[in-house]
Amino acid sequence: MYPPGPRLPAIAQTMRYVQARERFMTATARRYGDTFTLRMVPPYARHLVVFTRPEHVREIFAASPTDLHAGESNGILRPLLGDHSVLITDEAEHARARRLLMPAFTGPALAGYRTMIEQIAATHVETWQAGSTVRSLDAMTGITLDVIGEVVLGVADPRRRELLGPPMRRITDIAPLTLLGSRYPALQNRGPWKRFHRDRASLDSYLYAEIEQRDTGGNGTGADVLSRLMSAGNSNDTPLTPGELRDQLVTLLAAGHETTSAALSWALRELAADPVQQDLARRAALDGDTGYLEAVMKEALRYHWVIGGVVRKLTRDMTIGGHDLPADTVVATSILLAHKRPEAYPDAVFRPGRFLDGSVAPNTWLPFGGGVRRCIGAGFALMEGAAVLQEILRRHALSLPAAASPRGRVRNITHVPSDGAPILVD
Repeated sequence: MYPPGPRLPAIAQTMRYVQARERFMTATARRYGDTFTLRMVPPYARHLVVFTRPEHVREIFAASPTDLHAGESNGILRPLLGDHSVLITDEAEHARARRLLMPAFTGPALAGYRTMIEQIAATHVETWQAGSTVRSLDAMTGITLDVIGEVVLGVADPRRRELLGPPMRRITDIAPLTLLGSRYPALQNRGPWKRFHRDRASLDSYLYAEIEQRDTGGNGTGADVLSRLMSAGNSNDTPLTPGELRDQLVTLLAAGHETTSAALSWALRELAADPVQQDLARRAALDGDTGYLEAVMKEALRYHWVIGGVVRKLTRDMTIGGHDLPADTVVATSILLAHKRPEAYPDAVFRPGRFLDGSVAPNTWLPFGGGVRRCIGAGFALMEGAAVLQEILRRHALSLPAAASPRGRVRNITHVPSDGAPILVD
């Protein structure tokens, strides 16, 4: 019924998946091939069938969202994001949330954000001292938090943004096992799980205060996402409740800064390690070539996976990739394995130009998923990343400290540099 896979107990496979995902997945693919089955414990799938071939990826992304539920398979994120998050819901509820969020991420909206992003990035980068070492993961997190705070909440006052930063940083910088255990009531008053729920309550208090303040003063009229969502009652959609607003805001705040800061830190590490690629990127920054800088971001997301895979839960018996799978099976398009396929990427080097020369085939680059569930913030993330790189490279030359490490670790669900990606700036 299921493709072959490791025979280890489900708890052992889950622990390896959580704590050493790249090593475990790479070794499993080497032994079992392009498609294999992992056995996991809740909230992960009891049977997780992993696909890596482009034709199988296309098949999954093209399937009807009524047959393959993405929200159901993202249950591990529910304690943080809530029941109404666009990442947790399916079918009609998901379509409504996506419809309400999309206007904030259209082409004209993105163009309106760019100057603000450049100004925030410049303010941060101008504090960097020549000859100093910058821990780029922390620096990029600071920039992306300020950006997403203004885009999502309209918070331009640095003092108000400072209140948002600490709980967001602590919530997103939790260990995978903390996230895994946060759903169990017995753990919620213990150690890291107690701290997680305390930080979530602090974040919720901040967001509900923003919602109440905006509501008291009349529905939002600004360009920020909260204003757009609160004015939804003027359209054909039912207004979101405060709880629904909270869940969408947390989703955008968390997803909107964490993945971009990780991708930026990986990009800076690779540019600092390769003077040739750095010179090409600097010339692009000086010339205003945002297309090339977006290619740098795309290559960073390929070369260093940030999200390990995209998952869907079958609502009925289906045949995928030639395998007959029963309802409730969870299928995964593995980003970290797909981006390593030698058939797709024969030159295993960091080369942004591949995204400009037409050599990247469809369904081989997957950081934002695909199909009707493709990340609505994909365009924003690439635009933001290019704008931040531009401000950095216009001002500084980069190199690596002697002790820099290329290794990564998983925080929350994202893959980040284990040493924070320190860079020397001149």
